[in-house]
Amino acid sequence: MDDTLARDIDDFRSWLRSARRLSEHSVRGYGADLADLLAFVRGRLDEDPRTAGLDLETLRDWLWESTDRGLARSTIARRSASARAFTRWLHETGRVDVDPGVRLRAPKAESHLPRVLTRDQMGGILDELAAAAVGGDATALRDLAVVELLYGAGLRVGELVGCDLGDVDFERLVVRVLGKGAKQRVVPFGVPASAALDDYLTRGRPQLATGAHADRAALFVGRSGSRLGARSVYALVARILEPLPGSGPAGPHALRHTAATHLLDGGADLRAVQEQLGHASLGTTQIYTHVSTERLRESYRSAHPRA
Repeated sequence: MDDTLARDIDDFRSWLRSARRLSEHSVRGYGADLADLLAFVRGRLDEDPRTAGLDLETLRDWLWESTDRGLARSTIARRSASARAFTRWLHETGRVDVDPGVRLRAPKAESHLPRVLTRDQMGGILDELAAAAVGGDATALRDLAVVELLYGAGLRVGELVGCDLGDVDFERLVVRVLGKGAKQRVVPFGVPASAALDDYLTRGRPQLATGAHADRAALFVGRSGSRLGARSVYALVARILEPLPGSGPAGPHALRHTAATHLLDGGADLRAVQEQLGHASLGTTQIYTHVSTERLRESYRSAHPRA
């Protein structure tokens, strides 16, 4: 049974890539969860061959065992979602007669407000990057353009590194990106981002995109001339955010969170922010209204004499 399950998991991952067109990062996430499930099923088979079957009880025991290992509720919730997606696919493809995961439930993930920088913090970051780029260093020019576009357009890191030169429209101040689910959208950015991009393309990129292996299409390239990778952007943003106070992940998504919150703080319509960010659900965007409310409460508590 476990060999069949292993083959089914491989086929499911292939389907996620080809039919769902999920990113490799998402496919790896599903794969890791289901690999753990496979190991659990194999362990049960070793203990008692009569347990050969991916049924609701097995799935529940797997989640219980994961909880017993001390895994976070958010991890358990994600594993439950991975299992339900997998068993639904098994049923829809006729590999099982009944979907065993349809009644599977898991604890709700912990609710954490995302990390958001203040306007002053964001301004300070951009001022420092601009100062470093004054001398014309190619990497400094690129880094400024990267952060300006991440914050100015509220992009995901995958969207940013996937941009080609032809995706930027300087006349209309928009960039075309490929978001989750291979959905394309056109996102506006501001004059500062436009200036930083223009400076990078004029003075920085020609220094980087040299040699036989240089990527001629990519908007952002690394020192070798190849397309800039998401890991490099993570390292850049982590280095920038490290000295700043605040908790939460210190990656590119913090700049996206910051952009969305600042838009709402400035009076932007929630649905306009949803479109800007490329959220499929308005509920996902509403997290930033909670951030704005919490920031208002903190300001009130620290500043109002009757707080």
